[in-house]
Amino acid sequence: MSISSQEICILPNKNNLALLQTNGMPGNLYNICSNLPATPTRLERLLRDRELRKYSKCLNDCEAELPSSTQDCFSPDLETSTCWFNDEELLEPVSASRSLNDDGERLDFRASKQRLLVVANRLPVSAVRHGEDSWQLEMSVGGLVTALLGVKEFDTRWIGWAGVNVPDEIGQKALAKALDEKRCIPVFLDEEVVHQYYNGYCNNILWPLFHYIGLPQEDRLATTRSFQSQFDAYKKANQLFADVVNEHYEEGDVVWCHDYHLMFLPKCLKERNSKMKVGWFLHTPFPSSEIHRMLPSRLELLRSVLAADLVGFHTYDYARHFVSACTRILGLEGTPEGVEDQGKLTRIAAFPVGIDSERFIKALELPEVQDHMKVLKQRFAGRKVMLGVDRLDMIKGIPQKILAFEKFLEENPNWRNKVVLLQIAVPSRTDVPEYQKLTSQVHEIVGRINGRFGSLTALPIHHLDRSLDFHELCALYAVTDVALVTSLRDGMNLVSYEYVACQESKKGVLILSEFAGAAQSLGAGAILVNPWNVTEVASSIGYALNMPADEREKRHHHNFKHVISHTAQEWAATFVSELNVTIVEAQLRTRQIPPPLPIEVAVDRYSCSNNRLLILGFNATLTEPVDTLGRKDSQINEWEPKLRPDLQEPLRKLCDDPKTTVLILSGSARNVLDDNFSDYNLWLAAENGMFLRVTTGDWMTTMPENLSMEWVDSVKNVFEYFTDRTPRSQFEVRETSLIWNYKYSDVEFGRLQARDLLQHLWTGPISNASLDVVQGRRSVEGAAIDRILGEIVHNKGMKEPIDYVLCIGHFLTKDEDIYTFFEPELPSEVPASVRPQVPTQVRTSTAGSRAALLLKQNSMSAVEQNKSYSIDGDTLHLMVTDRISFQEGSSVLDLQANDYFSCSVARKRSNSRYRLQSSDEVVTLLRELADHR
Repeated sequence: MSISSQEICILPNKNNLALLQTNGMPGNLYNICSNLPATPTRLERLLRDRELRKYSKCLNDCEAELPSSTQDCFSPDLETSTCWFNDEELLEPVSASRSLNDDGERLDFRASKQRLLVVANRLPVSAVRHGEDSWQLEMSVGGLVTALLGVKEFDTRWIGWAGVNVPDEIGQKALAKALDEKRCIPVFLDEEVVHQYYNGYCNNILWPLFHYIGLPQEDRLATTRSFQSQFDAYKKANQLFADVVNEHYEEGDVVWCHDYHLMFLPKCLKERNSKMKVGWFLHTPFPSSEIHRMLPSRLELLRSVLAADLVGFHTYDYARHFVSACTRILGLEGTPEGVEDQGKLTRIAAFPVGIDSERFIKALELPEVQDHMKVLKQRFAGRKVMLGVDRLDMIKGIPQKILAFEKFLEENPNWRNKVVLLQIAVPSRTDVPEYQKLTSQVHEIVGRINGRFGSLTALPIHHLDRSLDFHELCALYAVTDVALVTSLRDGMNLVSYEYVACQESKKGVLILSEFAGAAQSLGAGAILVNPWNVTEVASSIGYALNMPADEREKRHHHNFKHVISHTAQEWAATFVSELNVTIVEAQLRTRQIPPPLPIEVAVDRYSCSNNRLLILGFNATLTEPVDTLGRKDSQINEWEPKLRPDLQEPLRKLCDDPKTTVLILSGSARNVLDDNFSDYNLWLAAENGMFLRVTTGDWMTTMPENLSMEWVDSVKNVFEYFTDRTPRSQFEVRETSLIWNYKYSDVEFGRLQARDLLQHLWTGPISNASLDVVQGRRSVEGAAIDRILGEIVHNKGMKEPIDYVLCIGHFLTKDEDIYTFFEPELPSEVPASVRPQVPTQVRTSTAGSRAALLLKQNSMSAVEQNKSYSIDGDTLHLMVTDRISFQEGSSVLDLQANDYFSCSVARKRSNSRYRLQSSDEVVTLLRELADHR
């Protein structure tokens, strides 16, 4: 039986456990002696990168404005500043500015701009065909285009769909040539793929769900078929995007994937090139896990996004929802840094997008904008101007906004001829019935209000079903007194940013929906409202119109400062900088991951040996993988583990080989091992080594004779109580331990219950008991290999030295001293079981193993000779062993370093020398060994 991260195990502490709190972070203790220079922290790297960006901007500004003879704006600090490059040579400091050559001439060491491949569904230009090989390109509109227009710090290429169907090769070549001049690369999609992928899966399924609208209500069977065909088209389209990226990718490029259209793209890219730097950013909200779990393709989409190195969202709320979905739906572990899956960390962070504020501020000085402002001021003289600029969409809350304005006019008759609402509603998806219905609804409400409160000379609402050009929009922003954003659900809403950027003169008031992402950035200076509460919005309109000048100025100052400092350029630079740092940290973590087991080498050394010892874990090693999400009968299967059928034949061959001793080492109960292995000629170690037997003999115990079990009943009562209170949890009573499993319970609730249970135990039943409390992570196996080995040697009467050891398992970090048991001898000051993962290439000579060391050290004191150590989190456990003497086995251990193979299964963070991905690879290995006896 294994212990998972959602289990608490109580077992007797037969070794008088002493708990010693360490001062450092958990990890490999031998690393503290390293003489390598200190590695910069994440924060140090990011701050340094930010500083260098500022210096670079200063340099560019100076060189653009000053004559060439005076182009030198370096400070002394800048001349000597260093940065940490994020390439293969991870930690080499490099000059970030300029230096002098041997002749005293100043050299420019500024690195060339990093190439950035921006991959989005649509290109920033629209293409119109004129003739067979001629195309006209026009700049598109949209939030992403607006955000990235001002990004100038990278050598940027934009990859995306041009928005037109180009079936002929001549047209494709001509369009690609025209787009190349705009630094754009087209992805060609046929009409059927576009219909199923873009109009279908993206706009009909993902977009509504991400905005809390829900899946379309269609005929059940027809919908099921539609979902699958649209998802197939979605994957096909993402693969087409990946093909284009791979075609134009150069080593060192950063690939930045955007939005819900390309959630499958990170996986496609990483499968082709695992070293590619891939980031993914979502421009819409990410819904709560309860909403996202409605998607039939929820698992594939989440895992595909997690293939990216960095996943970004506008707000912390969206990031938190994504981590929660991965935890609850995929069963993965969420950390403060992101989501971890078998040692691979995908960093999750919030990056609020901005605008090119300088573009809007400078536009207000243009003559055409001044002319528009003059006309608007004359047109609405004597009246306060309220403004709404939205896409005509169901999530923008336009009807709610207009109804709130109507209520304000009802309750404030004195304002009826003194205020006007200008509503710009940019048409969207005009061919969709729901949008046509929304348009009619808005027109009906506007007509009713104008008829009720208007006059022959003045109307309270001016509604336009069209977009405005940039200059008109800036002028309208500048003359507005109150901007009204009432989104029902919005990823960010950059209209609020644009309005603030144009209000430096007037200091207007922003009324902002709390459901817009911008509320988390501009909330301190804006008036936040719930757009569903019409009364609240109407009251806020009155408050904004009557706000004193000093309060307006304070609110505007706060928002204006944020808008000009959190620009689109800063957003993009911060994301790419974070991605580069994430890659560095991933490379450092990768160095700690054991390499894949070289099966051919392991088999070759096996065939050359004469006395072999195979130590095999049981759960997740010799069993079928269980469904981590608790579907079907996986919860039952985990509590009743069965040997894989495809392992029965190779295991029997190995057990029947007189040169091979097989030991099954498990935390499972004796009856579980008996049920699975009674027909094999091997050794069984049950309940973490508490019980041992050869299958031809009886069980023996390794427990001390005076071990007290009086604690069992009281702890059992506590476990029963929490099992009743925690749905889908259960506990198991064994002969020497009790286990409470909450793996299949609700993740958050299970953790809270586990914390509460531990408090009950420590303050009550086990406060004075000699017990270990083990909170596991997937499995726990016995660390009593020293005792077990001595018993095997004695029972078999071994005379020929053991010259080959293979140890495979899915063990807890706390119990991984079993891997280091046979490692080459370390200096005496390092605890024996906390030894490094020695690189394979240096293990070329016969070395004294830890086992041999234990067998030969007769001069040590009784207490010192029986110590063993294991690390669990940040606690050092000191266990005093007893009973077994090793003098009989000292002559049978003759293990060369190259004849020892320790291997973790499905764990990337491990003290083992090697790793196997799953129990499927265990099957392959054991079959190879069985065929080379």
